[in-house]
Amino acid sequence: MCGIAGALSFGDFEVTADYVTALREPLAHRGPDGARTWVSDDARVGLGFRRLAIIDLSEEAMQPMTNEDGRVRLLMNGEIYNHADLRHELEEAGHRFRTDHADTEVIAHAFEEWGIDCVKRFRGMFALAIWDEGERRLWLVRDRVGIKPLYWSIHHGRLVFGSEIKALLADPEQPRAVDEEALYHYLSFLTTPAPLTMFAGINKLPAATWLRIDLDGTLEERRWWDPLDEAAPLQGRTDDELAGLVLGELRTSVALRKVSDVPVGIFLSGGLDSSTNAALFAPGEERVRTFSIGYDENYPSYPNELEWARRVAQLVGAEQHEKILSQEDVLGFLPRMIDILDEPIADPVGIPIYYLSELARSQGVIVAQAGEGADELFWGYPSWRTHLRIERANALPVPRAAKRVGLAALRAAGRGKSRPYEFLRRGAEGVPVFWGGAEAFTETQKQRLLSPRLRREHGSRTSWDALAPIRQRFEERAWEQTPLNWMSYLDLSLRLPELLLLRIDKMSMAASLEARVPFLDHKLVELAFSIPTAAKTRDGELKAILKRAVRGVLPGEIIDRPKQGFRVPVDEWFLDRLGERTRRELDVFCRETDLLDRSEVQRLLARPKRDAWYLLNLALWWRASFAS
Repeated sequence: MCGIAGALSFGDFEVTADYVTALREPLAHRGPDGARTWVSDDARVGLGFRRLAIIDLSEEAMQPMTNEDGRVRLLMNGEIYNHADLRHELEEAGHRFRTDHADTEVIAHAFEEWGIDCVKRFRGMFALAIWDEGERRLWLVRDRVGIKPLYWSIHHGRLVFGSEIKALLADPEQPRAVDEEALYHYLSFLTTPAPLTMFAGINKLPAATWLRIDLDGTLEERRWWDPLDEAAPLQGRTDDELAGLVLGELRTSVALRKVSDVPVGIFLSGGLDSSTNAALFAPGEERVRTFSIGYDENYPSYPNELEWARRVAQLVGAEQHEKILSQEDVLGFLPRMIDILDEPIADPVGIPIYYLSELARSQGVIVAQAGEGADELFWGYPSWRTHLRIERANALPVPRAAKRVGLAALRAAGRGKSRPYEFLRRGAEGVPVFWGGAEAFTETQKQRLLSPRLRREHGSRTSWDALAPIRQRFEERAWEQTPLNWMSYLDLSLRLPELLLLRIDKMSMAASLEARVPFLDHKLVELAFSIPTAAKTRDGELKAILKRAVRGVLPGEIIDRPKQGFRVPVDEWFLDRLGERTRRELDVFCRETDLLDRSEVQRLLARPKRDAWYLLNLALWWRASFAS
């Protein structure tokens, strides 16, 4: 796990060691264990690296890594968990290695042997930059699920890339402007869908995508994996058989993510997902370390889960560590939060993830396993139960004209900004009702929130524009085109890589800690998309297959407790100092920008709740990035 950055010149621009080092150094938190810069003799390409040593701690494993003759030179942020098997295969093919067990050297030889298709053989999480000296071209690659981020931009005769946006902004000639399309979609999804970022001209490489760049500036981008292509329908299997397959893949995934030359721990909430990680991880370990967050009060919106985390820690024989957070911690962290994220990611859970990571690092743990992905793959959100009912109702043969009459009735009743109105509007437009598991404002709310100028310029825009390509892939590939499969596929394509995984990557790496996510091993993802919807939703029970899989691994009281979710009690804090801070920040933002409608923002802040957090993040980001 590291920080990578670099540049490729298309002509007159000279890539120097000082220039690449300047791109590299803002990523020092991602790699406190060493740094290196390499620049080609013709000053056309440069690669910069900050190291967090986890696999093969020797100096020989330092990056940029090369093959035997130096024709392949690469950077990697991430881990390849099956590197030992691949090394054996490559050695049998005649390749010779100079490191003892560095996974990055395996990538270099794999690229030499199989070309860019080598990425299909990797089991892990990774963002890669590969310089092919023979073909004189650069490859940028993001892993299948988008666990590791990678950004790039083209300006002034060069392509610049990095693990975080701050690396690109270290180039003094990088243009800075708000991407207004990204802003529009941020108000829908709490994040910016790839390839957009909130900075115009700075792109986020989508998950499961590679980008090839030639020296003349020619670009080619291609999606190289899709879980629907790999799904093998498991119709006719009993629930017990399906649960056995899930447990088998989970055991393998957790075991692979235990591989490390530094200490590994567990983020533990006491819920089903993190408890499963802990229970499958613990056997064979002397004493695994677990880390949990609690709050200074039992807030109505989020009662403390520490007692459940303690039960699980005791059950698996873990050494439990805890930290208690307060409103003061959150207020003090806000400037640091924006600096870490680079652009607004409006999920407050990023804050406790940072403190969890800092806690683990303070105890000497460098790697931690987390539970992201289980809800999306196995129908784990209570709100999805409601969405399934709505999607099924939307699929009934009701004429669109009748739906439009319903819309008129809701508008007349003053409910034009409500969720039911938005869901009916989508049905009348002939598109799915479900637009993701993390929706902020409806289309009607956004039109009121945007400034008059943006309403004129973006009045015909809809956030379905960002979802339509995902829907097209789904309709072309899905063996079972059910509403639940659509919900899982959409969240795997957008919410997970661009919100949940981005927040855990940025926050954990800010504390120089690597986060691993066993539920998002691509083999487990492919298996989940092979399980029929009927088995996943048996008797209306959330996570039915997963619960069946881990009975015998965890006690029933953990498996069957109501889902609580990992949250931050911002609703209560908005009634106190967080609300005061939000009003001040948004007052300045509305006075100094032409992006939001001041009167609509004031109406929203009259009774601030979670949606005010989304606007606060936007205002804080703008001030940090553009205010003089």
